[in-house]
Amino acid sequence: MIVRPYPEPYTSEENPYSGGDPIRPCPSLAICEAAPAYIPRRPDESVLYGVVAAQLETFLERQHRRDRIVPSFVERELRSFLECGILANGFLRVHCDACRQDRVVPFSCKGRAFCPSCGGRRMADTAAHLVDRVFPEVPIRQWVLSLPFAVRYRLAYDARLVTDVLHIFVQAVFGSLRRRAGFAISNRKIRCGAVSFVQRFGDALN
Repeated sequence: MIVRPYPEPYTSEENPYSGGDPIRPCPSLAICEAAPAYIPRRPDESVLYGVVAAQLETFLERQHRRDRIVPSFVERELRSFLECGILANGFLRVHCDACRQDRVVPFSCKGRAFCPSCGGRRMADTAAHLVDRVFPEVPIRQWVLSLPFAVRYRLAYDARLVTDVLHIFVQAVFGSLRRRAGFAISNRKIRCGAVSFVQRFGDALN
């Protein structure tokens, strides 16, 4: 697939553009026809979108009156979510030279926490990257650190403190693993490793 602002004119049963030559069969068409059908999402029809669109301004105003102003990054994430996947806010026209099909793909907010579509895509991409290029062929265990709400608010604004907390947590886990492994970990070639993720945005809304 390539992106072109204005694709060359062509004619076909599905796309009866004026001008151009009729489409001739080619081997690439078999690949395009076998591909799953593209079903564009409609974020403005979801319950979440409707709630945020209807209540965002009321929520922000109420928080302002209570002297609990919503952090700018939270408000920016919410407003970006309302623009994500809406064609009226901009899109790309994608054209395939093989099957002569055109698609319009709306811009996404690329949010990291609130938008289900962008968050899900980022989660899937990250998981695939870790499995294919990061994790070795060894047993892996997930650890979750949950902190009091008062500490979470502090961490939401202090990146250095987040780093320090993660360092302490990881070292505590590594120490526990070494103690349980006993003599087996004495080999210097055997080391512990970790990949850390931090969830902040949801905590800031609580």
